[in-house]
Amino acid sequence: MNARQAPVFPQWPHYDEAEREGLIRALEQGLWWRMGGDEVNSFEREFAEHHGAEHALAVTNGTHALELALQCMDVGPGTEVIVPAFTFISSSQAAQRLGAVAVPVDVDPDTYCIDVAAAADAITPRTKVIMPVHMAGLMADMDGLAKLSADTGVQILQDAAHAHGAQWQGKRVGELGTVATFSFQNGKLMTAGEGGAVLFPEKEMHERAFLRHSCGRPKNDTRYLHLIAGSNMRLNEFSASVLRAQLSRLDAQIALRDERWALLSRLLAGIDGVVPQGDDPRADRNSHYMAMFRVPGITEERRNALVGRLVEAGLPAFAGFRAIYRTDAFWEIGAPDESLDAVAKRCPNTEAISADCVWLHHRTLLAGEAEMHATAEIIAEAVAAA
Repeated sequence: MNARQAPVFPQWPHYDEAEREGLIRALEQGLWWRMGGDEVNSFEREFAEHHGAEHALAVTNGTHALELALQCMDVGPGTEVIVPAFTFISSSQAAQRLGAVAVPVDVDPDTYCIDVAAAADAITPRTKVIMPVHMAGLMADMDGLAKLSADTGVQILQDAAHAHGAQWQGKRVGELGTVATFSFQNGKLMTAGEGGAVLFPEKEMHERAFLRHSCGRPKNDTRYLHLIAGSNMRLNEFSASVLRAQLSRLDAQIALRDERWALLSRLLAGIDGVVPQGDDPRADRNSHYMAMFRVPGITEERRNALVGRLVEAGLPAFAGFRAIYRTDAFWEIGAPDESLDAVAKRCPNTEAISADCVWLHHRTLLAGEAEMHATAEIIAEAVAAA
C-alpha cells in the first residue's frame, strides 16, 4: 500500500460540557444510586419518549437488558430462543444463562439480519421467543416477524443494541409493540462506558422487570420485602446523567452518519470485489452503528490480514462477528442438540459472512466527505493487496 497521510476521524466517545454538567449535577444531588436520585428516572422518561415506548428501564449493561427481558417473557429451562447466528454472543448467552436453549438460524446475505423463513422453520413447541438483531442499525424484517409471531404465538424481542433512533416504516423501535433492548457500551451510538435499557409496551411487565432488576424489592421499600427473585442490575446516577447528554445529540449524529454512508457505500460498491451491507427501504431510518461490507470469496485468514492492513492505514476496522456456534462459549450451556457441522450446514450465509465481513466503527461516518473518499481509497488498495 502506498504511504499516505491517515484520515482523521472524530474521537469516540464524544463528550462536551453537557456531560460535565450532568456529572456535576448527579454529584451534587448527593444521591448516587437510582433510589432517591433523579438522573435515572429522568433518563428513562426521555429515552422512552424518544423511542415511542410506554416504559423504559435502565440497567447495568446491554447483556443484562437481554437477560432481564427474556426472564420477563418467561424464558427459562425447557424453553428455546431463536437467535440469528451472525451476532454478538450476548444475544445467545442471555438465553443460555437463564437455562434456555439458544437456537441459531441463518441471516439474509445482503442485510445480515435474521432470515424470517429460517426462523419459522426453527420453531418448535418449546420456542418462547424470536430475537431479531438490528444489525449495524438496519432493522430486521419486522413485518415478516410480526406476522410470524401472530401466526405462531411466539413472542418477539428486538435486540436493538445497534439501533438507537432507528425506524421501521416510520415507526420507532418502541412503537412496534414488542419488548426491545439497547446497549450503552463504550463503542455504541450512545454510551456511558457501560449501561443498557429495556423498552416495554405495557405497564405490568415493566413493573415486574423493575422488581427483578432491584433484587426483587419494590420502590421505596424500607422493610426488605423481596417480592420475587432478582438481581442487582440498577444503573447509577452518574451513568444516567451522561446518557441524557448523549441522547440529546443522537438525532444529529444519525443524520450525519446517514449522509456519509450514502456516499461511502456508493464508493465501496465501485471497488472490485467489495459489497457494502445492503438496505431495506422499509427500514427508513438506519442509525448506522457500523459501516459494514463484504469481500465475497476471501478466506477468513485473508480477511483478517485485510483488517490488519486497514488498521495500519489508520481506519478503525474490525473483523465481522464470528458465527456464535463457532465459539466454545456457545456450546458450554444451553446449546441445541445438534452438532456444530449440522448447525453450520443450515446457516450457509452466516458461514460466508463470518469469513468475509469487515466493519468500520461509526465514528468513521462522523467525519467529512474527504475522509469518505480517503477511506474508500484505502480499502480499494488493501483489497487489491489481499
